Amino acid sequence: MITDTEQIKNTPSPALTASANDDHWDEIIRPETGLFELNLKEVWKYRDLLMLFVKRDFIAQYKQTILGPIWHIIQPVFTTIMFLLVFGKIANIPTDGLHPILFYMSGITIWSYFSACLTATSNTFVANAGIFGKVYFPRLVIPLSTVMSNMVKFGIQFGLLLAVMLWLGVQTGKFYFGINWLLIPVLVVMMGGLGLGLGIIISSLTTKYRDFTVLIGFGVQLAMYVTPVAYPLSFLEGKSYKWVVDANPLSSVVEAFRFALFNEGTVSIASLGYSFLFMIASLFFGMLIFSKVERSFMDTV
Repeated sequence: MITDTEQIKNTPSPALTASANDDHWDEIIRPETGLFELNLKEVWKYRDLLMLFVKRDFIAQYKQTILGPIWHIIQPVFTTIMFLLVFGKIANIPTDGLHPILFYMSGITIWSYFSACLTATSNTFVANAGIFGKVYFPRLVIPLSTVMSNMVKFGIQFGLLLAVMLWLGVQTGKFYFGINWLLIPVLVVMMGGLGLGLGIIISSLTTKYRDFTVLIGFGVQLAMYVTPVAYPLSFLEGKSYKWVVDANPLSSVVEAFRFALFNEGTVSIASLGYSFLFMIASLFFGMLIFSKVERSFMDTV
């Protein structure tokens, strides 16, 4: 007969049982400690979730609107009209021989993609704190999904630009379609990369310094004026402040986008190389800061 005392002695403790079963977990989630442990393989592992977020972002944004994606068309149309009035008629700024509508609309299209990526990703931690506090997944999935969902918006606006190009081409007899168009996907990726890199840097700082949420709004608007969206770079020749626009990594991308579309103007390989290196640096340091902040951001958000 086994007494209660003997049964207690022969029963393994819960601590020992848990310790024995530790080696049988399928996956163990622990905080990363290395500075350069970006864990990008895990982002690829969650690619299905990434595509789900892309679909969610696009549908949720216009689910309760009347016009829906048509807003993506209304925005560049009205902005182009304002640019035609202010910069074309009042300021009389030249457009390097391009039709003013095509000049302004092309700059607005590529700039809108960058500004949308930057604005949305810069609020990643604050806007998604509720999700981050409940379930685990690589936090980098959220800003990546934002950049990809904004690609749909860019596609709609680019389609509108092509339609206007075709319409004006029929009227004027001038329409370019050539090898330079192969450069367009590269430039769009560069714009998305710049928006993502700068955005995740700002989002990491926003968790502690909420002033950045106020600054980012008009900061993006001011940045547009030091980017050749409403004027060509040739307009600044001989001016003392031209170096400010040249130092802007977005300037060469916007100019190259027009060159690829219309085969007008020139493209500086050195300037594009500078923009590419700036994009790589912003993505690298942005992911470093982002991965460091995501471990403890719930304490400050």
